[in-house]
Amino acid sequence: MTRFVVKRLGGALFVLLVLSVLVYGLFYLAPGDPAQLACGDRCTPAQVAQVREQLGLNESVFAQYGHFLQGIVAGRDHSAGAGAVLRCDAPCLGLSYQTDQQVTALILERLPATASLALGAMVIWLVVGVGTGLLSALRRGGLTERLLTVLTLAATGMPVFILGLLLLMAVCAYLRWLPFPTYVPLTEDPEQWAWNMLLAWLTLGFFESAKYARLTRSSTLETLAEDHIRTFRAYGVGERAVVGRHALRGAVPPVIALSALDLGTMFGGAVLTESLFGIPGLGKTLIDGVRQIDLPVVVGVVLVIGTAVVLADVVADLLYAAADRRVVLS
Repeated sequence: MTRFVVKRLGGALFVLLVLSVLVYGLFYLAPGDPAQLACGDRCTPAQVAQVREQLGLNESVFAQYGHFLQGIVAGRDHSAGAGAVLRCDAPCLGLSYQTDQQVTALILERLPATASLALGAMVIWLVVGVGTGLLSALRRGGLTERLLTVLTLAATGMPVFILGLLLLMAVCAYLRWLPFPTYVPLTEDPEQWAWNMLLAWLTLGFFESAKYARLTRSSTLETLAEDHIRTFRAYGVGERAVVGRHALRGAVPPVIALSALDLGTMFGGAVLTESLFGIPGLGKTLIDGVRQIDLPVVVGVVLVIGTAVVLADVVADLLYAAADRRVVLS
């Protein structure tokens, strides 16, 4: 198991290094002048040249990437003009062109909102998705299974923003069970935080639960068709024990792996949900950075999202290996 963990972590570090090269090359070496973007359209050529010097853009490409990587690993100093120097501690992702705020601080400020959205939605998609898929597998061929299949297909084909709008109109506008959501940090008022996040959790959770329902159903049916399950039944083992102790053991590993991977993806893939419900998370930060052409913010958020996906993939592999030891031996 130790060898498996070391191998996966080594692969993750290599992928992160490649990711940093690709992201840096895509945004900083693509056509366009980062110094002009940082200075603004009204800057004179002399001012643009000064900004280029402050950003270190006069150095070679390899030196620029080296400074970029150094900032992530060990931190770096940024020139603020007039001989002033700003220290950016690791992991340093640069300074925003618009506010001169450290990108790392900006991301850490927005990260709790995205994390709370992703974790709350995960609870819903696991409970609803796994429960629906298991019930559909156990009622195979019946009316319940057909109804759940139709609902699952409908949820899969419905765009997430349509589902969110329907919930807002039904719950907030027509039934008036809840006011229109306004994000409140957890540390300020936990109760209001939960109520204002509820519709966003339901939107994202129900949208993702359809995928888990289908996966749980197919995995459960596949496990129930295996020889050792038929053997247990032949020896008179009760159906509840067969399903609870043996069938679920074979059906759960792919659900665990996919859930860990989806959780990492949610850190950047919930842009529509965050925009719809006014949640100041990483997705909204990325959109704002693109609109303002704020390269350090865009690069920082993309790297954080990519890192979350890579780490989630590692966690998914480890959880899968813990649930099924045959993965370690393969």
